[in-house]
Amino acid sequence: MSKKKHFDLDQPLRHPDHRRPTTRREFIAQGFRAGFATVLGGSVFSLFANPRQAQAALSDDLQDMRNVCGLDGNGESKIPFICFDLAGGANIAGSNVLVGKQGGQLDFLSTAGYVKQGLPGDMAPSVSNTLINTDLGLAFHSDSAMLRGILDKIAAGTAAATNGAVIPARSENDTGNNPHNPMYGINKAGANGELLALIGSSSSESGGNSQAPASMIDPQVRPTKVDRPSDATGLVDVGDLVGLLSQEDTVAVMESMYRISDSKLKRVNTQVTADATIKEMVRCGYLKSADMADRFGNPNILNPEADPDIVGPAGIFTSAEFNNDREFRKTASVMKLVIDGYAGAGTITMGGYDYHTGDRATGEIRDLRAGRCIGACLEYAARKSKPLMIYIFSDGSVSSNGMIDDSPDGRGKGVWTGDNQQTAASFFLVYNPTGRPQLLGGSADEQAIHQQLGYMRASGDVETASSPAANNVNLLVETVVLNYMALHGEQGNFASLFPSHGLGNATLMDAMTAFEPIV
Repeated sequence: MSKKKHFDLDQPLRHPDHRRPTTRREFIAQGFRAGFATVLGGSVFSLFANPRQAQAALSDDLQDMRNVCGLDGNGESKIPFICFDLAGGANIAGSNVLVGKQGGQLDFLSTAGYVKQGLPGDMAPSVSNTLINTDLGLAFHSDSAMLRGILDKIAAGTAAATNGAVIPARSENDTGNNPHNPMYGINKAGANGELLALIGSSSSESGGNSQAPASMIDPQVRPTKVDRPSDATGLVDVGDLVGLLSQEDTVAVMESMYRISDSKLKRVNTQVTADATIKEMVRCGYLKSADMADRFGNPNILNPEADPDIVGPAGIFTSAEFNNDREFRKTASVMKLVIDGYAGAGTITMGGYDYHTGDRATGEIRDLRAGRCIGACLEYAARKSKPLMIYIFSDGSVSSNGMIDDSPDGRGKGVWTGDNQQTAASFFLVYNPTGRPQLLGGSADEQAIHQQLGYMRASGDVETASSPAANNVNLLVETVVLNYMALHGEQGNFASLFPSHGLGNATLMDAMTAFEPIV
């Protein structure tokens, strides 16, 4: 019998040099646990967190209360934000996104440095320009599995309107002590949704596998768990009326309830100091219920499976892909809520990225699927003409000793032989419907430095003195939030929002910023 060469896509990873998994994080990192969804909803009123856009066409006599109740639709809209938490220590640098020395991505490492990052000498990007791909603006290895996955899901026009930056930065391997998740900081920078502030595919405090920095956590916007279509459609419940009446009749009934309540309130004195405030809250409660029935009486408005841009003959996913792959369903659920504005930001955790399994094929297969999920988010943003920032990170990384996996899925690359936090990096991609985001800098050399925030040594290890983020995961998160704010031209507000930050003065923060504003 032939010996099996790699683990299947959803097969748990059993490492002879690891103890049996016992914590939630360890189960996710080794792919023993995929995550199941439970959504707990409060009252109907609590679902509305400063709506950014009101689509309801309420009756003319109720329009005056729209502004009072926050239904005017004039709220400021921030760029949708999605992060991918690849649990377990995935490879990012070298074999996927190129990372170089002080001069940027194409200031090449030594051959030994690329071997450590999984690329044999004849596949090092320094050998030939054909091994470098810049379709997304950011330079990838041309045989990157993540890149192949992304390009499999996006149109050429989507790629042409995308750019990115990479951040060489160490993080601990296989531990819960990595405060990697930037969601709370992104919310503090202004990201909010029509229904929810934050969502995540895990039921953790961060919504993902990795923790959030303690200084940024705000319990009031704790992410709601969403990892399947039923979670998305279950976020709103407009009651039994919609089942008994048509959607239009339901809205009419709720509007009548508002008018009856308003008539009675005008004749009542509550005998408390805040009489006017209490009455306004009651009125807004009825008005928001009518508004909610108008917009969400049909729950399919939140259902990714019912969106032809996501699933179907012209969709990003075929019906077979969507039905047979839980990661595609999870990604579709989060991306629809975030990009359509129902949530401000979302985390997608993908398990099983602790893939130093004595082969290369296992990691390649999983990186390919991660790329397809990333590409799906970019393409959906393009179809909706919405800007989008995607951040990809993992807890730790892996390295190779130079042994080659010549199997079809191994692709002649280096076998991942162990965890190695020294080779770690994170990256982000930005899609702009009006054209590719522009890097800061007046020359090509300056732009190359802004596209790689920090650098690596020739040996393929992170130079820990190259940036504030290079050896401090808290500051890596701050760097991501700073870049999110810079896309809005609001980086000047960073110090006031995060007064205890560690990124230094304005000049140093400018050096850690990649792009010109896009909104």
